[in-house]
Amino acid sequence: MVRVILIGYMGAGKTTVGKALAAALGLVFYDLDWYITMRYRKSVSEIFAERGEEGFRDLERRMLHEVAEFENVVISCGGGTPCFYDNMEYMNTLADTIYLKAEPDVLAMHLKMGKGKRPLIEGKTPEELEEYIQKSLLEREQYYTKAKYTIDISLLDTFTKIDECVRIIREMVKI
Repeated sequence: MVRVILIGYMGAGKTTVGKALAAALGLVFYDLDWYITMRYRKSVSEIFAERGEEGFRDLERRMLHEVAEFENVVISCGGGTPCFYDNMEYMNTLADTIYLKAEPDVLAMHLKMGKGKRPLIEGKTPEELEEYIQKSLLEREQYYTKAKYTIDISLLDTFTKIDECVRIIREMVKI
């Protein structure tokens, strides 16, 4: 039985790497935010607007407990998931947790390339975005570093770089 959970700041490439890793291993991939969206038939932005961050984090914790019990899966979590409740400790008891670590400028570049809406950064200028990333990454690092494994990533802008990241993860976790 294999369970891998990818954590890291938004824009680190958790979904991109998670899909590629799951495909390489023949496992099912779940993105926790997408799972929540499918279950509640509302976007994360809509849930944030209706329930606020505290309400979303409670719902996120419950959905994490549900999806993390699945077997033979690769799961990517939202950037804040490890930082609330006992989520990080819970994930470590059930899975191989991997922190996709990236520098703020790489995260900003990934977020600029991304297409999805992200409620916590919506409407920020490029300068405000980089400042926000630096500040919140400092706050979240204490949770992210509790992962069993850490991989430093660079800009994931080619399939070759994504494949290399998957290869490194497979060697680290021995899967």
